[in-house]
Amino acid sequence: MMTVDLQTLSNAERMLWDYGVSEPAHIDLEAIAFDLKALVRYRKLDGCEARLMVNGDRALISVSESSNEGRQRFSLGHELGHWVCDRSSFRCVSDDIGPQNAEAKTAEAAANSFASQLVLPDYLVRPWIGRRPISLDTAAALAKDFRASLTAAAIKLVKRSNSPACVACHGQTRLNWFQKNRAFPAEYFVVRELHAETDAFSAVFGGIAGLSRAKREPAMRWLTGPDVFKMSVQTQSVRLPDGSALTIIALGS
Repeated sequence: MMTVDLQTLSNAERMLWDYGVSEPAHIDLEAIAFDLKALVRYRKLDGCEARLMVNGDRALISVSESSNEGRQRFSLGHELGHWVCDRSSFRCVSDDIGPQNAEAKTAEAAANSFASQLVLPDYLVRPWIGRRPISLDTAAALAKDFRASLTAAAIKLVKRSNSPACVACHGQTRLNWFQKNRAFPAEYFVVRELHAETDAFSAVFGGIAGLSRAKREPAMRWLTGPDVFKMSVQTQSVRLPDGSALTIIALGS
């Protein structure tokens, strides 16, 4: 029997713990929704990724049938966050739903934070990570075990690591977003445009699919900051379905 400090659990984690969830396979979001009087339907949606319709003490959650499983589960967790915390109807577009938007002080951000802890609860993720390397290979394994999206798993992996690292998403012309952990030095920032000699550049402009090989390269290709030209970083990239590139950037030896 695993030991958990209940005082440290988020609302979503406490819900999972109360349901007896002690391993990733136990996280049955449809069953949780049913118990919370929310019916889940996967169907074609126009103009949104997921939707919550509230009728008294019951709800209907619609999730886009065209999304992959990891995206669907995060969307369902997002709408469950709205149902548990807000108790009002929401129509959530793609930009509303995502683990990269979990820190702002808005209802959508709160729902994203709830979904992140529901799909990838810290009390299970932390022991899973253990001493594994901070890379997209590890994130992919985490995503598989928890049936999460690679993006959500990469962000969770970086955020829960004690080693300085960040995850970034680039399009062809700009940096879409990045998330860094507490160990990452505040004086360093991710470059806005991809360097031509990076695997992420090849993924975005060349359409190369699949995970690149994790490798060390000059930090100045990825970061700006003091003495960055003297540093190196370990990186690994992958092309996402929308054509952008997701990269984990890890500092240290």
